[in-house]
Amino acid sequence: GGQPRSVQPFSDEDASIETMSHCSGFSDPASFTEDGPEVDEEATQEDLEYKLKGFIDLTLDKSAKTRQAALESLKNAFSSKILYEFIMERRMTLTDSIERCIKKGKSDEQCAAAGLACLLCVQMGSGIESEEIFKTLGPVLKKIVCDGTASIQARQACATCLGICCFIVTDDITELYSTMECLENIFTKAYQRDRDTNGVSSTHNTVLHVSALLAWTLLLTICPMNEVKKKIELHLHKLPSLLSCDDLNMRIAAGETLALLFELARETDSDFFYEDMDLLTEKLRALATDGNKHRAKVDKRKQRSVFRDVLRAVEERDFPTEMVKFGPERMYIDCWVKKQTYETFKEILGSGMQYHLQSNDFLRNVFELGPPVMLDAATLKTMKISRFERHLYNSAAFKARTKARSKCRDKRADVGEFF
Repeated sequence: GGQPRSVQPFSDEDASIETMSHCSGFSDPASFTEDGPEVDEEATQEDLEYKLKGFIDLTLDKSAKTRQAALESLKNAFSSKILYEFIMERRMTLTDSIERCIKKGKSDEQCAAAGLACLLCVQMGSGIESEEIFKTLGPVLKKIVCDGTASIQARQACATCLGICCFIVTDDITELYSTMECLENIFTKAYQRDRDTNGVSSTHNTVLHVSALLAWTLLLTICPMNEVKKKIELHLHKLPSLLSCDDLNMRIAAGETLALLFELARETDSDFFYEDMDLLTEKLRALATDGNKHRAKVDKRKQRSVFRDVLRAVEERDFPTEMVKFGPERMYIDCWVKKQTYETFKEILGSGMQYHLQSNDFLRNVFELGPPVMLDAATLKTMKISRFERHLYNSAAFKARTKARSKCRDKRADVGEFF
């Protein structure tokens, strides 16, 4: 008897699920810090799995709030841990729960379920089991994406999920083309915006158009070259119209997609020629140097940064290489295809991206990183520094920066060489 106690979800945030009293005694595995006491990893794993079983059960609860909280908790766990064996045993149960929440839930629950579906496929990787998951969820996701009566947020989340799951799972070229066509039918409506006289079309649906465009672009990167050529011919002369959109995210998505299309076009044909190059580079240069006062400073800064890179890609065939660090490894992002793929998975994995790059076989295969680097506990321990050492290092670095800046700002500094 007695009142049921609340349970902390798999998150650092202060939230609770009132109906799950049997899991309330466990600590969040994410809360263990590197400076804390030694813990029994096997016991911690058992506690985690027991807790996750409870969350899976709660995705069937009568309360929409409880179902949503359980979905969010599972998302946090799947993004921060590799749980392949645990999920493999329960993949059909999870798939059924996700399908039910997408079909019958309201907007927020549908978004959480779509996000969990993405992470489920990321955990499972490409294989027969993942194909079974996609065969079940694919039609449901497409139905929501194309349903004009569903909420924009739900349609947006389902469009992203559809693109990512198809990218991970499908070896069936027919399914790939079918999914791309579904997404095309959504974002191509943004092309009509300038010709729409009532001014309603794009403003409300822009977030959906952006998500559909980015998901479509991700799938384009795994298309056969003959299909890539067809898509480039179809869209390359239409996409520049989206650069005039009022929405910053749409302008950036269109710009980055253009850069990627030019990169793919030049890979298929080294003598590729674009007829309206002068007009396009003029548009891109205007966006890269935009100084409109009615736009927020943060937005202008972000836009200028992106379009400087896009302009270089289109005009000079250049890409600013980026380096990503994760554990003892380094990955260089040296093309738009790789950048698009990295940004997509970073968006759904969040702070768990580095962990998955180290440990997730599927992601390591996508980015050609080879098998996971195996490090023993002693090596890992020597690589870590204590919180006190980090504090001393940050303090010293801060003092050094302050001292250097003070010299530069000193009025007595010699500035004659600049005149």
